[in-house]
Order: sequence, then C-alpha cells, then structure tokens
Amino acid sequence: MRTLVQLDEAELNTAIHSQNQMGPPIIEKKGISGAEAVVLSLLAEGVECVFGYPGGAIMPVYDALYDYRDRLTHYLVRHEQGAAHAAQGYARVKRRAGVCMATSGPGATNLITGIADAMIDSTPIVCITGQVGKHLLGTDAFQETDVIGISMPITKWNYQVTRAEEIPEAIAKAFYIAQSGRPGPVLIDITKNAQTEIFDFQYRKCLKIRSYFPKRKVDMNAIQRAAELLNNAQRPFMLIGQGVVLSGAQAEVQEVAEKAGIPVASTLLGLSAMSVHHPQYVGYLGMHGNYGPNVLTNQCDVLFAVGMRFDDRVTGRLDCYAKQAKVIHIDIDPAEIDKNVKTEVAIIADAKEALQALLPLLEVKRYPEWMARFREYNAIEYEKVISKDFAPNTPLPKMAEVVHLLSQKTKGKAIIATDVGQHQMMATRYYEFDEPYSNVTSGGLGTMGFCLPASIGAKIGRPDREVIAIIGDGGFQMTMQELGVIMQYHIPVKIIVMNNNYLGMVRQWQQLFFDRRYSNVDIQNPDFVKIAEAFGIPARRVEKREQLSQALDELLNSHSAYFLEVMVEKEDNVFPMVPAGTCIADIRLE
Repeated sequence: MRTLVQLDEAELNTAIHSQNQMGPPIIEKKGISGAEAVVLSLLAEGVECVFGYPGGAIMPVYDALYDYRDRLTHYLVRHEQGAAHAAQGYARVKRRAGVCMATSGPGATNLITGIADAMIDSTPIVCITGQVGKHLLGTDAFQETDVIGISMPITKWNYQVTRAEEIPEAIAKAFYIAQSGRPGPVLIDITKNAQTEIFDFQYRKCLKIRSYFPKRKVDMNAIQRAAELLNNAQRPFMLIGQGVVLSGAQAEVQEVAEKAGIPVASTLLGLSAMSVHHPQYVGYLGMHGNYGPNVLTNQCDVLFAVGMRFDDRVTGRLDCYAKQAKVIHIDIDPAEIDKNVKTEVAIIADAKEALQALLPLLEVKRYPEWMARFREYNAIEYEKVISKDFAPNTPLPKMAEVVHLLSQKTKGKAIIATDVGQHQMMATRYYEFDEPYSNVTSGGLGTMGFCLPASIGAKIGRPDREVIAIIGDGGFQMTMQELGVIMQYHIPVKIIVMNNNYLGMVRQWQQLFFDRRYSNVDIQNPDFVKIAEAFGIPARRVEKREQLSQALDELLNSHSAYFLEVMVEKEDNVFPMVPAGTCIADIRLE
C-alpha cells in the first residue's frame, strides 16, 4: 500500500474517497498554487459544499474552485453572515464541520456574528478568509482588518497563513480542532501572496495535536460514585443538553432513563435528543419551558446533568437553584464543571462514553409517585396555558396553534429551524420532536436572522428530510436576502413567517415589566408574499384561522420551496415564563 502518492487529476478522487480505508493518506501534487491547495485540502477532508461570497483578497481561491466545481459545490450567499449560519445549519444536521468562506475586511467581519453563535452553541464550522498580501499587513491597506484579533475570543483556534506551504497543515488542524472534543468554530486567514505562491503540495489528515487533549478517558471512580447516588436516590432527575446530541448519545440516554426509571427533561439545544413521546420524557427546561420540570428541579434529591452547561435561562438565580440536590455533571469540557452549579460528582468525558460506562452499574428502579408529580404539574400547565394556546378565543390564529397543527401534520418528523423570539419559544414548546437531529436554533447567542440561512444549510445537509423554517417577522427581515440562495439553487426549504407586526418578545417584556411602554417594537412590514414571489418562490398569506390547515397542506405538499405568511395574534404572550432575576420555581403561568 502506498502511503505517499503523487496524484494526477484522475487519481485524486480515488485517494480522497478511499481515505477511510487507508487511514489518512499523504497526498502530493507538485507545483500548485496555494489557492488550489486550499481546494484540495477541503476535498481531502471530505467537504462537499462551501457557503461563501467572493472578493478581492480571496479571489485566487475562487479561481481555483472553478476547476473543481464538479466535486465541490459552492453556494453563493447574499451576505457573509448568511454563509456562517448556513454552515452552522449544515453542521447541526450533518454531524460534521460546515465550511464558509469570505474575503478580507468587511467580508471577514460579516462572518463574526455567525462565528460567535457557533462558539457559544458548540457548532463545528471552518471559516476561511482572504487577507491582504503579507507585505501589506499592518499598513491599513484596502480592506485590511485584523480578523485574527477580532475572532480570537470567539473561536476554538484561529491562524493566519502567510506562506503557501502552511496551508495544508493549517486546514488539517482546523478540521481536527473544530470537530474534536467540544466542537466549535475555527478560522484560517490566508494572505493573498500565500494563495498565489507555487509549492509542492502534501496533505495528511490531522489526528493529534501536542498539548491538545479534546477528550478525557472516563474516570471509573467518578462513574461508580454517580451510580451509587442514582441507585440510592428517591427523586432523581436527568437534564440533557446539546452534549447528548453532539456525542450521539441519544440511545444511551434512553437506556439509562428506562433502566433507572429517571424522568428526563431537555434544554433548548437538547430538544430532539429524546422523543417527546417517550414515557420518561417530562418536558422542556428554561425560561419558557414546562411548569413541572422547572419547579421540580428544586424538589429532586439527585440532579443528573448530561451535556448541558447550566445556562442562566435554565437555572434562573443560582442562589436558589437546586440547593437541595446532589449534582452529577457529565460534560466533555472541564471549564463547564462547577462554573455555575457546584457538583457532587464531576465526570469530565464524552457523554456517550460516560453513559455507556454508567449503564451496567445502575439498578432497575421505578419512581411512580415522583413521576406522578410531573404529570400533576403538566395538568396544571395544560389547563392554565396550553389549552388556551390551542383553542383560543382570538380573531387571528395564535403561534401555538400554527406549531401544534404543523407538528400533527408532520408527525414530529421534520427538521425545524427557528429564529429567535416568541415564535422560537412557541416552536420549541409545541413541536413534538420525534426524530434526532431535528432542532436547529440559535441558543446561547440568540441571533435574530439565524433561521433562514441555517435552514438552507440544513436542507443541503439533509436533502432527504423535510426542513421547515419558522421565523418571526422581525428576524426574517435581518437575512431575508438569502431567499436568493433558495431561488438560485432551487433549495426546497419550507418557510413559515409568523407575523404579528411586533418585535414580539421585546414587546412582551415591555408589557409585563415596563408598564406597557411600547418603545420601538411596533414594526411596519413590507408585503412578504410579494417579496417571496419576486424570488420565484410560491407564497401565500393566511389571515383567518379557517385557512390555516389547507395552507399548511399546500406548504407540505410542495415539491419546491414554499413561503407561508401567517398573520398571528398581535399581543400574544409566551407562558410559562420565569422572569429574569428570579428563582426557577417562581415560574409564571399568566
């Protein structure tokens, strides 16, 4: 077997596609430009598509892409922020790094919001930016920006390439770092001279980096102590977050819950890690989560957190969060341990590996009285909140109605992408996720404008699944230019804009906490249907409840993209709600 191969064009594809059998091959091609090396490096990592926008400092790479367009699809976004979010959506459903590309200066800085979003939500993306020539660095040259300095706090790793010879190793490291351990964004900034220099190319996939230890071996002593706590618990409660999704530990969570009889609740980003129909699943945590899981967090005796970081939207005030409970925390990132909530047992490990080690040590348990408490609280929530959301006495449909009906019609099997705001909370509360890797949303950063480009990336990543974007009228206008991507590449994303002519979540806070002083939240919107039609997308507006079911059928039956605007109740509020700065148990139902 050859370990060093000199490839001509015909041999290149074979070596790339056989790397899983061979192990990471060294690829050698003599006398190529740094720009072509970028493309060959991406192909060597199995990259299928790139989201980007060309410009002067990245133009050599775009020229090299021309010769490989049959093997590497480039999607031209309408704004670089859209490239980063599309790469995120792709990564979330594909379970591999998404790739985005931009030029220097404003092109690079336009990626920053998406990079920050990916960092806080642990999404692996590889960002490649062009940069002015090495001799111009630091001179304030045209479109020069210190993107390395700007992006340092919001990337797992970044690096500036100033010589062509550095490109293969930098890109190999980028993919390894982005996808290993706790995933996240990386950025490679490549000067223009490095793109045009000629060198002899070699590529080997990165398998290890000195002093970087992305995943620890499971500590069996900690596993044993965790098992003892759970086996002796009277009211155990399991909280699952995105770490379960990222590690692919859905089956292990279910096995642990079924064997040990533990009720399970999910964070926002943990949604779809467990079917909402599973008998051990008790609901959704957080500021607008379910009544029972929030209140009973402060009544459990063992709190078992897996792959979640105790975000403030989940905990509320830390001084009154689960003080009665002994906490077991599984997280791959040691920085998350004891950061917010003090633990009794810390297990720094991959969630899947930790749960596999724990499972044989657990006793078969059942907690009928404890489980009954969740059902009691859920019944209260249904009476005071959910029943009113599903059967309202309002002229226009409510957001909950739209989501509930959509969930019924898709049987909880679609990938749901959401933006940020009231519609996001309604979608994540009422869509009954029944398949894994189905929830694509902006969690920690709360980025308005995330949904539309992320849904495009998700559909490209999983063309076999229905992808539905649920967006508010405010967030839609932040990135609605990405309808052009749907138009140009015929991407069959289904889009639902819930329009209340308000920045709804801000308005809700102003209503509840600022004496209805509605300051700059009443938003005048254009005709969204005409805009969608201008992009060649079939579109319809719903203004009456009686039209909703048929309109959703039209959307779901469409073989192309489809745009549905639903005029919803103008001053609809999302409840339950934990007011900011209060204890998690102080949850309001109205």
